[in-house]
Amino acid sequence: MKPRLDHEIPDWVRGTPTFFITICAFNRNVNSFCESKIGPAILDSIRWRNEKRIWYCEIAVLMPDHIHLILNFTDEILMPKAIRDWKSWLAKGYGIRWQENYFDHRLRAEESLVKKAEYVLLNPVRAGLVKKPQDWPYLWLPKWYTIVS
Repeated sequence: MKPRLDHEIPDWVRGTPTFFITICAFNRNVNSFCESKIGPAILDSIRWRNEKRIWYCEIAVLMPDHIHLILNFTDEILMPKAIRDWKSWLAKGYGIRWQENYFDHRLRAEESLVKKAEYVLLNPVRAGLVKKPQDWPYLWLPKWYTIVS
């Protein structure tokens, strides 16, 4: 049996940490997210959770078999519950099958949010799906964010 990942934020972390999160579809190498009915629903659910202050999403990029997110969480709704509830809602509403768990990496002071955002935004370009990040239809950014080409 594989050990479960601990997604709890350490007690010594001050402020609201920012996380780089990757969530994968159950079936890798199959397009589970980037289709006309599911992709927009996932992006709408990210926006809705931002508006309800369940999390604050800096960037989200849907890839055919995984999703990259840069998120902040409040003290009221912790990351494991927020991710679990979101995955459950999408599974029930859209039949999405997820891999168990997810990968998270807390961005530290020495890491640049801009560099991680660039990595996430360039994912569809590196995969050969588009030439420029802004051409990818399965991308969610806050209204203030501008992609520099």
